[in-house]
Amino acid sequence: MFLNLPQTLLQSTRARMRLSWSQPPSESSAGNSSPKFIRVSTWNIPNSSRLAEDLSIPLVAIIQPFAELDDREEPIPLVQTGEFGSRSLREVWRICESVVHLGVCANIDVGLTPANGKVEPHYFSALDANFARLDYLERPELRKGTIDFDVSQWTDYWASNPLKPPSTSPADPALSNAARNPQSMRYVFVLDVSDTSMRSGFLASACVALRAILYGRVSEDGSEVAQACLPSCCTIALVTFEDVLHFYELSPNQTSPRQLVVADVDDVFPPLPPTALFVDPHQCRAVIESLLDNLQQRHASMSPGVTSRSCLGSALRVSLDALAYTGGHVVSFISTLPGLGPGRLVPLEKFNRDEAWDDIKFYVPRDIEWNNLGEACADAGVGVSMFMAPTKFLDIGSIGAVPSLSGGDIFYHWDFKPARDGPIMESQLRRLVTRKTGYNCSIRVRASNGLRVEQLAGNFHLPSPSMPTSGTLDADQAISVSFNITATLSTHQHAFIQCAVLHTTVDGLRQIRVINLALQVTDLAGNVFRFADMDAVVAHFTRHCNYRPHADSETVHNSRRTNGRVLRDLVFVSSILRFDNSGDSAKYIEPDVRNYHRHKLRGASVRNTLFHLYPRLLAVHDLDDTIALPHPETGVIDVPSLMRNSHTFVQENGIYLIDNEELQVVWVGQSASPQLLLDLFGVDDIFKVDIRITELPILDNRLSKQVRNIIGRRREERGGRVTKLLIARQNFDAAEIEFGDMLMEDHNNAAWTYPEYLAMVHKRITTALQRGMPLSPGAHVRAPW
Repeated sequence: MFLNLPQTLLQSTRARMRLSWSQPPSESSAGNSSPKFIRVSTWNIPNSSRLAEDLSIPLVAIIQPFAELDDREEPIPLVQTGEFGSRSLREVWRICESVVHLGVCANIDVGLTPANGKVEPHYFSALDANFARLDYLERPELRKGTIDFDVSQWTDYWASNPLKPPSTSPADPALSNAARNPQSMRYVFVLDVSDTSMRSGFLASACVALRAILYGRVSEDGSEVAQACLPSCCTIALVTFEDVLHFYELSPNQTSPRQLVVADVDDVFPPLPPTALFVDPHQCRAVIESLLDNLQQRHASMSPGVTSRSCLGSALRVSLDALAYTGGHVVSFISTLPGLGPGRLVPLEKFNRDEAWDDIKFYVPRDIEWNNLGEACADAGVGVSMFMAPTKFLDIGSIGAVPSLSGGDIFYHWDFKPARDGPIMESQLRRLVTRKTGYNCSIRVRASNGLRVEQLAGNFHLPSPSMPTSGTLDADQAISVSFNITATLSTHQHAFIQCAVLHTTVDGLRQIRVINLALQVTDLAGNVFRFADMDAVVAHFTRHCNYRPHADSETVHNSRRTNGRVLRDLVFVSSILRFDNSGDSAKYIEPDVRNYHRHKLRGASVRNTLFHLYPRLLAVHDLDDTIALPHPETGVIDVPSLMRNSHTFVQENGIYLIDNEELQVVWVGQSASPQLLLDLFGVDDIFKVDIRITELPILDNRLSKQVRNIIGRRREERGGRVTKLLIARQNFDAAEIEFGDMLMEDHNNAAWTYPEYLAMVHKRITTALQRGMPLSPGAHVRAPW
């Protein structure tokens, strides 16, 4: 079952809807959702398909359903549906279709007969002189653009168990296709205990991070360094794997865990029932801490290389079995190519990078089992996230299909170093368990008459064109929805978009988040361009490239015909062409890195996409005395202005900070003054700068405070997630290569510079003007200029 959303609106309310916006609507604009939750490629949409085709601007919405709010913003209201008594909520929505959400969603019409405005007695309200309900201000569902509905007590909206049980062991017929009583999230933590994982320090760091999120962490002097952050309502299970599987019975009555070993990795099943496998981490603290403290030592006695293979597919399959009838989240820590069990993969020989890294076999699963496993997880309401720390080719193109289809996340740490990457991984795990997350998710996007949903893109499973399903959906994920105009739209009425996400919250409530948006319709090309949101367009183009990772640069360029408004943001298009996943430069990037970025960008928000494509670069040595310092009255920190990403603007006597949301590099010019070095690093000689530091030293001077405030502000924007920090001294350190790669307007392997790209676009436009030819091969319209 899914929410039968409201359909029509009273004529008196329609008259109130005829507004004209000069900027993106906010929550206060006739009940529209904030752009934080939904952004569209243009806030004035064309009234016909012909006009849309001539303008060549895609009609796209980027929706981030669980985007986090600022502390100063009003929280999303939660409407309790218990007041509707024993009636089905679906019937309630049909009855209330003419009054629910007067501003936007009630005007969505998908062909049903208009309502007569009658409502049930318990929802009746008298109208005032302006034909508004007297209880309008008391009912947030009538006036808010983003709203949560609690449907926990309505079995019609509970998740259903999969028709086909994932386990090879006999299933309980009574549970098949039964509705799930909503319950709090269950986590399965799956750890790689192979020889590679132990020797790199990855296993020990994973245990430290797990212990920190479960019970917090204190320093040697007893002061608290990090607080416990796993929600108290959640239960956990621990599974380890190498060439066999290990399960642990974590009873609170035990001083040490009882280990059960499953050696048959081809036909796996959980050796413990869920009641014994999942425990309250606070009730079982002693036994869990004992396990985490001694886990690495248990396997350290094995000979080197004996456990270099892993059965990751078996570990994920058995974790899915444990969550098959509840849903939940599997968090896995991986460092070894899975060579045993379902989805076994063989190592690939080294190829000539100039010829082989762009081969399609690196970017699709080599075994269909990984696709099947990802789809099974999505159907069962289970999300799978992966922390990866490989030393060799890990084949993210194969195993990464599981998190991509199930709505999970990937965190990639090549050449893992505990001192450098351990704190970063802990911050990522902390962010994973604290951000707003729903599981057992179903997504529905609707539009008013004349608009049709054409394509959806994101990290989810699409069993049918209109109903994406996802094991988990979190605050950092967004989906892209493209629309077609199927009929001429009236410029006197609004067009409407509505997204509803049916999900179970971490604390066990079944809810529906509804996001509504009304858009002005126009028949003027100028208005379409004037109110275009180029950030949303760029985010859409990026997803398009990631769904077609093997297109050459010409094909990628032809997928976006350039018009006058887009010229302003050609730098982003240039960045897409030169990025790791498309264009001639792609063959120089290792497949694991490209596949990691593919996963990230397919589900990234608009903000993260833009900062990833065009990193933020600022001159540290040129900061104003008052910038990046707390305001004496408000405490607000103003961020400094940024500069263009090109070496032509970088000076040898300067220090620069660049950040692409995954990596921060501090570049130190070889002629930087000793005073700058002393203020920032605590030394006055460039040769004494410690390039191994993972964070800038805390020094009592203005420049040090400013730079640390900037880094701290960006960390807060990422929800507390820490990024890797590198120090690159000019002409001395290898990290300078990373700095150069993030200068998106310069040469990068085979990629064009930004001026070269502009010259190519100018030449194409000139040809179109002189010859009257289409702007790109295959275009069906002539250049509009």
